[in-house]
Amino acid sequence: MPGLDYPAPPTATQVDDFHGTAIADPHRPLEDANAPATRAWIAAENAITEAWLAGVPARPAIRSRLAELWDHRRRGAPWRRGDRWFQMRNTGLQDQDVLWTWAADAPSDEGRVLLDPNELDGGGTTALSVVDVSESGEFAACATSEAGSDWHTWSVRRTTTGEVLADRIEWSKFTSATWTADDAGFVYGRFPEPPADAAYDAPNRDMELRYHRLGTAQTDDSLVLARPDEPEWGFEPEVTDGGRLLVVTISRGTDQQTRIHVADLTNGVAAAVVRPLLDAADASYEHIATVDGTMYLLTDRDAPNGRVIAIDGLDAATEREVIAEASDALERVRLVGGRLAAVYLHDAHARLVLFDLDGRLAAEVALPGIGVIVDVAGRPTDDELFVTFVTFASPSTVLAVRVSDGSVREVGRSVLAWDPAAFVTEQVFVTSADGTRVPLFLTRRRDLVPDGEVPTLLYAYGGFHIPIGPSFKPEWLAWMERGGLLAVASLRGGGEFGTAWHDAGRLANKQRVFDDFAACLRWLAASTWTRPDRIGISGRSNGGLLIGATLNQHPELFGAAIAEVGVMDMLRFHKFTIGWSWTSDYGDPDDPGQFPWLMAYSPLHNIRAGVRYPATMVTTGDHDDRVVPGHSFKYAAALQSAQAGDAPILIRIDSDAGHGIGKPIHKLVDERADVLAFLEAALGVGTSIV
Repeated sequence: MPGLDYPAPPTATQVDDFHGTAIADPHRPLEDANAPATRAWIAAENAITEAWLAGVPARPAIRSRLAELWDHRRRGAPWRRGDRWFQMRNTGLQDQDVLWTWAADAPSDEGRVLLDPNELDGGGTTALSVVDVSESGEFAACATSEAGSDWHTWSVRRTTTGEVLADRIEWSKFTSATWTADDAGFVYGRFPEPPADAAYDAPNRDMELRYHRLGTAQTDDSLVLARPDEPEWGFEPEVTDGGRLLVVTISRGTDQQTRIHVADLTNGVAAAVVRPLLDAADASYEHIATVDGTMYLLTDRDAPNGRVIAIDGLDAATEREVIAEASDALERVRLVGGRLAAVYLHDAHARLVLFDLDGRLAAEVALPGIGVIVDVAGRPTDDELFVTFVTFASPSTVLAVRVSDGSVREVGRSVLAWDPAAFVTEQVFVTSADGTRVPLFLTRRRDLVPDGEVPTLLYAYGGFHIPIGPSFKPEWLAWMERGGLLAVASLRGGGEFGTAWHDAGRLANKQRVFDDFAACLRWLAASTWTRPDRIGISGRSNGGLLIGATLNQHPELFGAAIAEVGVMDMLRFHKFTIGWSWTSDYGDPDDPGQFPWLMAYSPLHNIRAGVRYPATMVTTGDHDDRVVPGHSFKYAAALQSAQAGDAPILIRIDSDAGHGIGKPIHKLVDERADVLAFLEAALGVGTSIV
């Protein structure tokens, strides 16, 4: 296909001075997503993308199959409060998951809907983002978000009747809610109300913890904690120990080092004073539970792979170790039925181990294959732990684990439109440029044979201590069904091997992430499976950055790229919404010592004119208030201008959509069909994939 006639974007003669280095930013006007010139450019770009995709013969069949693969019953891990159970469910093609409830002594299938966000708007773009139920089970605080935004609006429902109370809480994000033991109200986090025309651009600083008493106006909510001297601190509250204690985990953006502050609630919230317990911010501290005055914490202090400590009587001097550091990374811990359920990552896939409270090994739980645990639910007094388990070929399966002996039962098997046993996953280890071994998962149909021509999709992330391992995505399954090989890499910068693995891929070490990815590409090309022009690469958010950097550094190693909601401008990312918080992973471009790290790989600033770039699709949402769409707009415009070859550089801009969380199923089916259709056509496989 000959080169496309791309629309001219709005431009400016903007030049910025970075520590004595002049950096031009000709596409600066595209940062204003609502400017008339930008809206006209968006419409023109979407028209080109739609026309190109309309010419892909396989597109309708891909979309039809994706709808079938999405259309299966999905259920989250159930949880109990008081005499009621709660669970998130989806019948298959419901745009948003629905909150169900039932009496503890009734079969779960006889439950009823408590909140169906699909009924809240006509387009399915309102999502139920967070739910917190009072200890008695009588009230549920429910946070909804609209059009993919991170902003939450809290409402309250009476669980026994479904009655919606008059209470309404706005301007909350990046936090949960936690009820006081008397059901009188809940503690939640909120930001200052932004000006009416600036909610999208709000800088997300100066969070406060407030207490909302049922039946009162939000303007009357009392202040629990604020730190105007630390405007970048975020607060995560939890009422624990039978309602006697408020635990506040304090973080700064995405920095893994946290603080633990506490408040005695014996005399009520009004009399509570939040005081520091662990205030050095010298490591990560994650509250597990507090029972009878003993607090259990997951920490990486003096233990890069994580360990569990206990503090008695809220006196830090009493700290003792409960579970020692192991060779595998300790991802999360839950106290259930008097035992600690520990989820480990062994080479980026899950192990589940039960420990007694004195740290003695009680049981290794048998999990059904190579997969990961997505969700964990259970309370200190429960007999069973509920987890959701996924593999590359199987969607979320609810498992009930009896903590007394580690036995497992599956809860509510779904009828699927495919046979997971028809697919196989293996793991190999790739040697990166500096000799580091990088895990790479390979999943395919069992009957697929290596012939050097297999279309291959390589996905990775590599950042923010987030582990990437087995995961179920309908588009990945469709890709494999149609004869493709799926490769998923666990790069440095993630959390697959603890804090040291994360540190090895952030700040001044970020280039190692791109080196790891390039090593995986070279391994695939040297294998008997495929060759470079049959390889597509894909990543989202920080993974979109990875794709952009790889396009600049190694365009010869692959045939197509999908860069989704990516962080592309590493010199201005910190100036928009929550972007300032990412400096813990990326560094600060305003720091003269850190600017060179960012400039060296910034996707936007390392595009080279005259290069024959592989076929590329950029995706974003016009309401993304996390990684603002200006990143993708500027990057796509610059790449189109620089392209010397005939391969298409397309951008797909979704309306009423954000960073991806809460995107309705009908939009996901359309978007994923377009991505797969693009990959097939760009890699030259088209209808040759059976």
